[in-house]
Amino acid sequence: MQLSFIVLNAIHTMTKIIVALTVIVSLIGFTNHRLNSQLIFNPYVTRVRKEWYRFFSCSLLHADFLHLGVNMWVLFSFGQSLEYYYAAYFSSKASFMFILLYVSSVVAANISTYIKHNNNPSYNSLGASGGVSAIVFASILFDPLTKIILFPIPFPIPLIVFGIGYLIYSWWMGKRSTGDNINHEAHFYGSVQGIVFTLVFKPEIGRDFLVHLGILQSP
Repeated sequence: MQLSFIVLNAIHTMTKIIVALTVIVSLIGFTNHRLNSQLIFNPYVTRVRKEWYRFFSCSLLHADFLHLGVNMWVLFSFGQSLEYYYAAYFSSKASFMFILLYVSSVVAANISTYIKHNNNPSYNSLGASGGVSAIVFASILFDPLTKIILFPIPFPIPLIVFGIGYLIYSWWMGKRSTGDNINHEAHFYGSVQGIVFTLVFKPEIGRDFLVHLGILQSP
């Protein structure tokens, strides 16, 4: 009983901590160029100086208020739902697993970028998109058919449809050079990490996902 009480009271805490920390550092980084340069993901500098922390610290920075606002709104919305799901499956380890998912996803989302650009001193990227994408796609595993409304689409669409479209869009944007320091490839690889991470630790979630879609019958 006491353990359940502790777990329930911890729900949403991790999401709020991540959002608060990211907002504070991002706002400071908008005007503090020294901090920005110390935290941003520059694969070349990361390799030469062995500043491996940049794989994660870049998630605390954002390009502008819109970039920050969208990422944090999505993280806050989906993160709270995922914390509930994780509490149901991971019990007392839910908060730890949630943080591990987020951190590992941010890092994993930057690996391909590091491989491609570690000899390019001028390449920089920033943003929490890898971790946010992981949270979104881990949530899709639990309730793929729940519907959301996305502007400018005038009707609700299932989460899984949004997910597929998001992956395609992220992959396409990752092939373009937008010059905004936003790592669109991180969206794609973060999404994949969110799915893989969750299924590795709780394979039965994959079965429940197929049941939700009507592919398997409920046992």
